[in-house]
Amino acid sequence: MKSLKNSISSNKTTRLKASTIAVAALLSVFSSTSVMATNGYFTHGYGMTHKGMAGAGVAVSNDVMSAANNPAALAVKGTQFSTGLDLFSPSREYRVSDVDFFAEGGFYLPGSGQKSENDYFLIPEFAVGYDLNDQWNLGLTVYANGGMNTEYAANEGNPGTFYAGTTGVDLKQVFISPTASYQVSDSTRVGFAPVFVVQQFEATGVASFAGFSSAPASVSNNGSDTSTGIGFQLGIQHQVSPGLDLGASYRSSVSMSEFDKYQGLFAEQGGFDLPSSYQVGVAYQINSQHQILLDWQRINYSEVASVANPMSNIMAALLGADNGAGFGWQDMKIVKLGYQWQRTPEQALRAGLSYGEQPIPNSEVLFNILAPGVQEWHVTAGLTQNLSDDVAINFAAFYSPEKNVSGSNFLAPNQQVELSMSQFGFGASITWQL
Repeated sequence: MKSLKNSISSNKTTRLKASTIAVAALLSVFSSTSVMATNGYFTHGYGMTHKGMAGAGVAVSNDVMSAANNPAALAVKGTQFSTGLDLFSPSREYRVSDVDFFAEGGFYLPGSGQKSENDYFLIPEFAVGYDLNDQWNLGLTVYANGGMNTEYAANEGNPGTFYAGTTGVDLKQVFISPTASYQVSDSTRVGFAPVFVVQQFEATGVASFAGFSSAPASVSNNGSDTSTGIGFQLGIQHQVSPGLDLGASYRSSVSMSEFDKYQGLFAEQGGFDLPSSYQVGVAYQINSQHQILLDWQRINYSEVASVANPMSNIMAALLGADNGAGFGWQDMKIVKLGYQWQRTPEQALRAGLSYGEQPIPNSEVLFNILAPGVQEWHVTAGLTQNLSDDVAINFAAFYSPEKNVSGSNFLAPNQQVELSMSQFGFGASITWQL
């Protein structure tokens, strides 16, 4: 009996060490990875099986990474690991109409516009889960929630977007989420996950806004700054009848520590909290091979002053003040349609389509040159191939067609500004059972 206990203890210790090493390695990769998300600055889905369905699937559990969508989806047998990597490629640019500076004056933008540098990003993910007993599952997920990156390089004929050399921002967010799920009954499972958030931000080339700021020295070119916070996520899955499942997940807003180096740029003295979001969905099993999923998601960007405050606030309040100007983003509502085809016992094929009206009003295009999160449509495809009873590989690809948003330059109204972005991406993960 003692030998058996020692063996179990040794196995748990080995699994814990492996998990710790993997998480540490992922955090190291995340810390040097810039990302840009697709629904505003949120990603369109978590985990390759769900990304292959445009982020749908809050009502199902495909593998351990499903817990990032809904903590109630953590329902593995034994111990399961998953690790993956996305190659993400956004093409973003802005265009402006020509203005005679001496005739018009104001804060006009020179040239005809620019395309952002940095077209390729690598985004990792990791998850582990195991069944404590017949009712409880415990696990951990580590993933990128989203972010934003732009870099408009100056050249001889154009001194930078805001007159100050290379201009852009770099925002990245990492979620670390210990998760527990509980089987309440044969038909209902619930889940809870504290969410530890780490985000980094850097701005360059926006010193021209220092004259509008409450802290002029904390607007631009101060290097990378880090912010942390803790929130939570709740979820439920319920089987209405064989073949018909419902799911819902709510992630709280997160009060983040301030970006002190940029307290003169973001409202509330460098505040950049995370908005709450929730997703509800249904999954219908047509037969043993075919399943359709439909989800609805809302992201409450209006909860965050630095994101939601309109540019017009700059006329009454300094940048960095509680009511300082922000990006003027509106809340997003997204519909996600997914399809899974279990083609053979070893292979599943997936497809998805999602739409969400982009969050940037026409009146807010000036500041959003730095953060052109204008995407609306996403078309996706995915594949899972079982290599053995214990190992599977998952693939996902997406394309988001070009979207344009136009409006006047708030600080030089005779000049028109157009934001434009398109995206594509491809990812792979491996899941193995112990």
